[in-house]
Amino acid sequence: MTTDVHAPPAALDEVPAGGAGPRRRPRAKTGLRLGGASGTTLGVVVLWMSLLVLIPLAAVLGKAFDGGWSAFADAITQPATAAALRLTITLSVAVAVINAVMGTIVAWVLVRGRFPGAGIFEMVIDIPFALPTIVAGLVMLALYGGDSPIGVSLVGTRTGLLVTLLFVTLPFTVRTVQPVLLNLDREAEEAAASLGASAPVIFRRIALPQLMPAIISGAVLSFARAIGEYGSVVLISSNLPFKTEIASSVIYGKLQDADNAAVSTQQAAAIATVLLAASAVVLVLIDVLQRRVARRG
Repeated sequence: MTTDVHAPPAALDEVPAGGAGPRRRPRAKTGLRLGGASGTTLGVVVLWMSLLVLIPLAAVLGKAFDGGWSAFADAITQPATAAALRLTITLSVAVAVINAVMGTIVAWVLVRGRFPGAGIFEMVIDIPFALPTIVAGLVMLALYGGDSPIGVSLVGTRTGLLVTLLFVTLPFTVRTVQPVLLNLDREAEEAAASLGASAPVIFRRIALPQLMPAIISGAVLSFARAIGEYGSVVLISSNLPFKTEIASSVIYGKLQDADNAAVSTQQAAAIATVLLAASAVVLVLIDVLQRRVARRG
């Protein structure tokens, strides 16, 4: 018996198996190797993150401690600077808390409610994302300025700062909670309602635990946006020291000091480092809280 040397490769792989018919040898798998692809991708990601985030942050930290710890401490403990940092962090926390509550309510109404104009309402929520920050500040100034059409002037007030920050951070919690609400299993809620549970009890015992990670994420995003905001609040704040001057305005003012550029740049970097540290602490605390919520769920 001879073998046809011109037979296709598949035929050469056929081997009799006890008369049960031919058996094919498994073909070699083709395509990209996951190990090599993931390694390359990881390298690209690390390089990209280093260029955009890690190296710039390291440069700011290095500049902040350029004159040593004493120079850093002096920069952030100056009375006007310390007051601006306290105001900025306090406002950012307030914005995060308010958005956690109101953003969840808005998302609930959009998902569970049916009312005329819901589509327009959905579009309006995203407007703060689309507006440049200086335009958002102009919008607030037009409404709450000295010639306010509604007779309410918030220029140079902390209330004006809070309202403006709430405006620019409105979409964060709404857009993080909405997808979770859309995917919630309604059967458990319907079963609880059939057993006589009230709507508040159903929300607190069934829906809220599932929504909590998204609510926390939206609150953190609101905090991070508020703590570094500048363009939207610069017009309505009037930059009054010890009253409405925020940390971003202090940083900008320091960088405009051409007479003592080196010291001013170091001070600006020190203030920026405090804001960065505050954001990092909040992110760590929220991550711990989310893990605990997930374990309980």
